[in-house]
Amino acid sequence: MNAWNVRWGHGFASRCAIWAAIVAATGLLTVRSTVTWAQNTPGVTETEILIGSCSALEGPSKFLGQQTVTGAKAYFSWANDEGGVNGRKLKLVSADDSYDPAKTQACFDHLMSGKVFALGFFVGTPTAVKYVPLAEANKTPLVGLFTGAQTLYTPLRHWVVNVRASYFDETREQVDGLWKTLGYKRVGVIYPDDAFGAAVLEGVKAALKEHGAEPASAASYQRQSAQVGGAIDVVRGANPEAVVVVGPANTVAPILKQAHAKGWNPLFLTVSFVGTDELITEAGGDAEGVVITQVVPPYYMTEFKSVQLYRRALTKYSPGEQPNFVSLEGFVDAMAMVEGLKRAGKELTREGLIHGIESIHDFDMGLGPQLKLDFGPKDHKGFDHVIPTVVRGGRAVPFTDWTTVTPK
Repeated sequence: MNAWNVRWGHGFASRCAIWAAIVAATGLLTVRSTVTWAQNTPGVTETEILIGSCSALEGPSKFLGQQTVTGAKAYFSWANDEGGVNGRKLKLVSADDSYDPAKTQACFDHLMSGKVFALGFFVGTPTAVKYVPLAEANKTPLVGLFTGAQTLYTPLRHWVVNVRASYFDETREQVDGLWKTLGYKRVGVIYPDDAFGAAVLEGVKAALKEHGAEPASAASYQRQSAQVGGAIDVVRGANPEAVVVVGPANTVAPILKQAHAKGWNPLFLTVSFVGTDELITEAGGDAEGVVITQVVPPYYMTEFKSVQLYRRALTKYSPGEQPNFVSLEGFVDAMAMVEGLKRAGKELTREGLIHGIESIHDFDMGLGPQLKLDFGPKDHKGFDHVIPTVVRGGRAVPFTDWTTVTPK
């Protein structure tokens, strides 16, 4: 071997040693980076993402909580069968707060102790106003709440993301239809004495203010009770042409029944939170003619591909459940969360999920041209669109012409 070959061989060996050291160091950095990332991201493993939910699984409003969770789980199951999110499967852990603000801290602490990655599919305004500051303080994403209270949207909260249109959107649709088309200018409000009732009342007031008016009369009743006679009498005394009735089905149904039994038949309206299908079941014929604004399309409109998917998934993963507006909304909320998770990437972090959701712009959800998901760093409300429906023949039917709506 000549001297040049010896020198080249020694140089080659040195270069190999250097490259091996670089590769080893890089690998060590990668391992350390991965370990640090994993340690700083609760609820995420190489194979699973853990999501937590607090909602009314028990109590008089359990239909809302149970159906919200049913819809979300159906989409998670479908997504898992399609391969999950960046190689990980989704797991939803749901806990009960009974739509009771007094139980929110315990429910939140329970989920946090279980080290969930993010929160979603919560139900109700009185409970949401308790959860929102907790999510913010713990820097934990809270995505998709079954409430349209304005406090969820204003001021912007970094860790809270809502998908649905707001109660201000719903009440604006209602008041504009009454005022501009029907010429109804005397509008009453019957509402529960809680944060939900206050949120919808403020929406009605804001909508009427745009027309230079205010409610003809407004009266509250004890939340989660059928003690509504006094509120009915107060509002009836102002002789309104239309009345916005606020509450879940277990309180709105008694209002409708008692009002009609007294011979009082204005045009009754309510917002999506009522749980349309349960209201129709609870109120029976007294639900006929009631206007209900919706934030998702009717679950029987299978011309929309995501409504088709929802019905297939519900049949496959919850075969005993009937389609309804509430579980469809839970399904849609889960779709939005999963899209954000996908965009957050493989090295998933809580901040990454928020950024992933904020990157969703004009996204076709398969729910029709007017329901495209749109978020941003200064906008954590996905939809603005509201669909007015009226109960006819035991079904909520969409309409565009308010002149076709008449009192019972």
